[in-house]
Amino acid sequence: MSRRSSHTTDRLHLILMLALTFSTGVVDAVGYLGLDRVFTGNMTGNVVVLGMALAGGANLPILRPVLALLFFMAGAALAGRALRHAPAGWSRRTSGAFAAVAVGLAALALFIALSPGEVSELAGSVATSGMAAVMGVQAAAARRLKVTDVTTVVVTSTITALASESRLAGGNGKYWQRRALSIVLILLGAVVGAATLNIALWLGLAVSAVLTAAVVLVGHRRYRQDTAAALALPVQSGEEVTAS
Repeated sequence: MSRRSSHTTDRLHLILMLALTFSTGVVDAVGYLGLDRVFTGNMTGNVVVLGMALAGGANLPILRPVLALLFFMAGAALAGRALRHAPAGWSRRTSGAFAAVAVGLAALALFIALSPGEVSELAGSVATSGMAAVMGVQAAAARRLKVTDVTTVVVTSTITALASESRLAGGNGKYWQRRALSIVLILLGAVVGAATLNIALWLGLAVSAVLTAAVVLVGHRRYRQDTAAALALPVQSGEEVTAS
């Protein structure tokens, strides 16, 4: 793969991970506002909510944050195992992991849509646990791509880096654009997720499922193009040597 092609692929991966950051904002808004104050992507928020609940915080949930933490870790562990022997960067297994996220979100959207009346306690716990599991898969797969400062699920470290390495702090301000975009996009995702709740509880998950599916299609297509180019390169070099 040429240096220019590699740069283009890296930029595309950045865009795709930013899209998933927006999607996480949507999913977390649905979980927190629509399903009893549970974060399904931002586990830091869940730990804080759980701590306040254990200290006697008024009407704060305990069971669902615990389940979300456990299922997030389970999803991340499964994805980590599946991707353990995958090559660096995007691969077929990466596509499979993100595809599993899209399918999982679509299934959860359908599950909620088919729930009669208001979502019951049991159905809500199943939904938030499932959402946390697919977000764990997404986080692990995104980590495999190693897009600097874009984890897709948290922005605390991104905000820290944006401020501490800014020119105002005496740094060089490198990566400030992607850091700022990550923050803005997860914020906008939360706005969209909250807005979809005015229409239907399942809608935000459906939006995230469609967006994730689009990320899979674009990312896998680029992976196939890069693979084909890498395979063709030695053949072309060999022809040049023969011709000379």
